[in-house]
Amino acid sequence: MKKIITFLFVLSFFSNYAQEKIDLNYYLPQNVNYNPKIPTPESVIGFQVGEWHVSHDKLVHYMQTLANSSDRITIEDRGKTYEGRPLLLLTITSPKNHQNIEKIRTEHLKLSDASATDVNISNMPVVVYQGFSIHGNEPSGANAGLLVAYYLAAAEGKEIDELLNNTVILFDPSYNPDGLNRFATWVNIHKNQNITSDNNDREYDEVWPGGRTNHYWFDMNRDWLVTQLPESQARIRSFHQWKPNVLTDHHEMGTNSTFFFQPGIPSRTHPLTPKLNQQLTAKIGEYHAKALDKIGSLYYSEESFDDFYYGKGSTFPDINGGIGILFEQASSRGHAQNSENGLLTFPFTIRNQFTAALSTLEAGKNIREELLTYQQNFYKNAQNEVNKDKNKAIVFGDAHDKGKTYQFAKMLERQKIKFHKLNKDVNVNGTKFLQNSSYIIPTNQPNYRMIKAMFETRTSFQDSLFYDVSAWTLPMAFDLNYGYSNNVSTAGEVVTSLDFPEGKVNGKSDYAYVFEWDEYYSAKALYTILKNNIRAKVATKPFSIEGKTYDYGTILVPVANQEKSSEQIYALLQQLAKETGVDFNAATTGLTQGIDLGSSSFRILEQPKIAVLVGEGITSYDAGEIWHLLDTRYQIPVTKLDTKDLSRVDLSKYTTIIVANTSGRTLNDATDNLKTFVKNGGVLIGYRNALRWLNSKKFIKLDFKKTKLNAKNVPFAERRDFRGAQVIGGAIFEAEIDLTHPIGYGYNKNKIALFRNTTLFVKPDSTSNYKNPLQYTQKALLSGYVSEENLEVLKGTIPFKTAGMGRGKVIAFTDNTNFRAFWYGTNKLLMNAIFFGKMM
Repeated sequence: MKKIITFLFVLSFFSNYAQEKIDLNYYLPQNVNYNPKIPTPESVIGFQVGEWHVSHDKLVHYMQTLANSSDRITIEDRGKTYEGRPLLLLTITSPKNHQNIEKIRTEHLKLSDASATDVNISNMPVVVYQGFSIHGNEPSGANAGLLVAYYLAAAEGKEIDELLNNTVILFDPSYNPDGLNRFATWVNIHKNQNITSDNNDREYDEVWPGGRTNHYWFDMNRDWLVTQLPESQARIRSFHQWKPNVLTDHHEMGTNSTFFFQPGIPSRTHPLTPKLNQQLTAKIGEYHAKALDKIGSLYYSEESFDDFYYGKGSTFPDINGGIGILFEQASSRGHAQNSENGLLTFPFTIRNQFTAALSTLEAGKNIREELLTYQQNFYKNAQNEVNKDKNKAIVFGDAHDKGKTYQFAKMLERQKIKFHKLNKDVNVNGTKFLQNSSYIIPTNQPNYRMIKAMFETRTSFQDSLFYDVSAWTLPMAFDLNYGYSNNVSTAGEVVTSLDFPEGKVNGKSDYAYVFEWDEYYSAKALYTILKNNIRAKVATKPFSIEGKTYDYGTILVPVANQEKSSEQIYALLQQLAKETGVDFNAATTGLTQGIDLGSSSFRILEQPKIAVLVGEGITSYDAGEIWHLLDTRYQIPVTKLDTKDLSRVDLSKYTTIIVANTSGRTLNDATDNLKTFVKNGGVLIGYRNALRWLNSKKFIKLDFKKTKLNAKNVPFAERRDFRGAQVIGGAIFEAEIDLTHPIGYGYNKNKIALFRNTTLFVKPDSTSNYKNPLQYTQKALLSGYVSEENLEVLKGTIPFKTAGMGRGKVIAFTDNTNFRAFWYGTNKLLMNAIFFGKMM
């Protein structure tokens, strides 16, 4: 009985502590006066910071109120999220600096110009970009941002004056407005008046897909380099307008953790990052340690995380002459949870983030000249590397695909990388680049190191463990031809603005039109044609007509016997040519060299009606990538079918169902429904681990190949590292592709680069008399890390297989063809499976 009473007392104590009313004194530095004319967060949002999770609209309202109240703050709206929320940026500095802010900015940018000789850093402010909660369900950062902004606006005295006179703070209150709002809604609607710290409470178990991601379920902390999302594009635009010396990225981690700040594990830093970067990061870390010691918070550094992939917020600045800093706070994932380190309350997590934000600013002010000098030398040293590099330019392009080339160039443009048109056709290492479809990037420019990071292939590493991908070679991701040149003589005029390359309708016909499938946006054109009830067919054999040769996968649009008139079809194709970049060629006769236009080798196509499985058990990233691809790029409607409803939904209305990565556990009850769908003529497309489930339920027969490991001499302390080294976290591999097979339609080379982040290996079908349409080569590794054991197993395996079931098809991909929206080069594989799946 005594034990029960003691236990109840402890619970009561924790519960009371969790609900204890806090005020600003809990967070703010003491012995500081605050301007009473500056409104506190509570006076605007209606509750004390930490009492509730702030919604994005209230966060925006408070930031606007501060900007209207303080001459230290200006505010700008840089764009909108997919859900229409504003992407705000506050510029916070002294009123005097605000009066000269453009001059300060232009002077600061001279640090990144190695040729600038008139740079005086003695009185130059340091630039610190502070950003919060890029993962929406890691909200302590954004909620701490309320306090940081208030402190910077309201604090008075010599210390704050000195800080603001010597610092320009670019303040990003919410990197991820949509995710932050989604999570705030979840935890607020489940909050008890009598707060429970029981980890089993529904408040701490948000429903799929959770608040981590943006609208299309992307992890936006992987998009800094490739900039495919509107939130990233706004942020990177601000970054390059200023080139900050320090950028902070406030995150959360597991509830039983403490607090992490960088530099992280030294051996897991990208070789292009100077060692001095890590030393300065560690020096700034001393300020974090001192501040956290003062409030009694536990922390650690140099034990986890890494600085390798330049697509993260903590690493992207490192390739741009700045210092990126990751903060990871143990997460209450709501208002209060029990943890190994005691009761973890939301206010406590906020206070740690607030403390680290202020210690960053103190460090920036105190080592201002070191940071400015580091940035200046970063670009001077990069210039020295340029001078030594025998490669003076990189040429890239694709004569068959204007759209994909355009999107790659737009990515370069967003990163302020200068490129030129070619002044003539050029041959680089045996590849011909045409003047009107290619560009050249001189390496002699400030962003030399970023260019190297984008284009490099790397297969040897200091460490075998990676927090994220080990390769991202961007021209491979886009399936673009590229090559290094030792001169820039073929560089024509510099490209200052890019217009989407429109296609043409070559001639008007009352007979037929044909268009090739190699353009990236050909799928958008075909879907729109079919949606308008215009019949279309696909060529399964090559042919030539009126002096032009057409390959496998060419689309035929007959004019006769359509619901639309000849004039209406012509008008639609003109519109599509502008929107997609596709060229439509008029045919005045059906007589060709090869298959005639009336041949049965032209197969009729149907309008796809696509469902993507979502919900518990499905990897939201993968499902979101598919949704985003179809919805935003190809304007194809997508039905998102929740796994909990799948067993009772009428699937007959769909032509295609896509199963993203899943263990399949939540699909078991729907097995019969899905099999009926396929047998009745549907196409079922599975990705990654969904293949194990498809195989186990006999949708398709797959023979998996296992890696043989020998861990006999591995010490106990190194067991995790040994297992971690067998993970393929993200690398690029070469496969052969059969251009005559429908999966290869639209491709022009018989080799393709595939992104892989699984150890799922499928043996080729030894009973088939036909060539495997996709198969890894014997020397498959193109870029990235893979263990020797896994590389040996990978050789000759297949990343793609199809099987018939009744009147339908099952299509299996071991690898993600839509990775993070920047793998343009393999998006066509999915579109081929959707449009031509029944022919496979």
